[in-house]
Amino acid sequence: MNDLLPALIARDRPVPVHLWTAFWDRLRSGDGPPGEALATLTAMSTLLPGAETLDAFLTSLDERREDGPRGGGPVPADWPGTVNLVGTGGGPPTVNLSTAAALLAATLGVRIVKTGSRGYSGRTGSVDVLERLGIPLTTSYAQCEDALDRHGIAFAGGFVYPPELTTLARRILPYGLKQVGRAVNTLGPLLARVPVTTQLTGVSDPHVHTVFTRLTALRTRPGHRLWLLSNDLGVDELVSFTDNTVLTGTTATTDHTGVTDTTVPSHNTTAQRVGPGTLPALHPARGTLADLAPVPGGPPPEVLLKELLGGRGPEAALSTIALNAAAAAVLGGARPDWATALADARDALAEGTALGLVERLTAPRAGSGTGATGHG
Repeated sequence: MNDLLPALIARDRPVPVHLWTAFWDRLRSGDGPPGEALATLTAMSTLLPGAETLDAFLTSLDERREDGPRGGGPVPADWPGTVNLVGTGGGPPTVNLSTAAALLAATLGVRIVKTGSRGYSGRTGSVDVLERLGIPLTTSYAQCEDALDRHGIAFAGGFVYPPELTTLARRILPYGLKQVGRAVNTLGPLLARVPVTTQLTGVSDPHVHTVFTRLTALRTRPGHRLWLLSNDLGVDELVSFTDNTVLTGTTATTDHTGVTDTTVPSHNTTAQRVGPGTLPALHPARGTLADLAPVPGGPPPEVLLKELLGGRGPEAALSTIALNAAAAAVLGGARPDWATALADARDALAEGTALGLVERLTAPRAGSGTGATGHG
């Protein structure tokens, strides 16, 4: 009997790994009941399941990863000092803040490995804007390492995601992930398999934040750090004109019986406030969500991104990009404190340093005979 869908709908018990494994087997073989893939994804996307169910979901996919060319090769050892900036999506529409912050952070000496996706619900995602800029995505871990060595930043392509997601997308046709795949988009920061040592993940939805606090405690490996970012505006990045919460040190705790406690954040988790109330450079708070949003009929996303990286645009947007780059610099160990990191990020924006990085990323390699192209 298939207990997966009843458990997802009832939410009265976690869905274990073996049920997810059987689901992927049915998906690949086509032996599942009609509509199972669509119903399962819809149930997950209507309200994100609990941490234990999602941990089993992610574990079942980890167990099926491929090491051949389709999977980008064997996963290498951790890349020291690397940071991934990636959010869960959702929330009010904004320009592509995390991509701009990643490029800016790389100019501060932070080793960045950026994952992302195409736009959800009609928005322009990081993959969309990189494609329009002509910045290539990597297709293997070796290419990531080469990009890190040459530029200090790598934009990882689709090989870091489980191939089962492609099969899932096919099984729900004629519906698409944009219609019923919110759960996949939300879990994107945890689905990507990249050997970074640290990660900044912004969360826009309060329920998702609660689940992610428990889920990351279950999944963060020893020696790795993941910071969860949130704010009352529902933006999945740090925002310069409001106080943000940064949860650090999400590591699972174990009581004297040896049972992992996932009902509360770890005792090692620290909630840090970051914003105008803690950083004098951001006080007094200035700006609104309109300053972060694309202007209807305004410049295309790639043009707007280059303008912002050149220090041209609303002050609130520039400060927000600098604040997220500063977070990466602090987390990655490139700067000792938030104030120093923020000041250096603002200076880099004013000097247009990140624009030079964009030019190098899009320049043809010697002997290649062609320019770089974006990968979908």
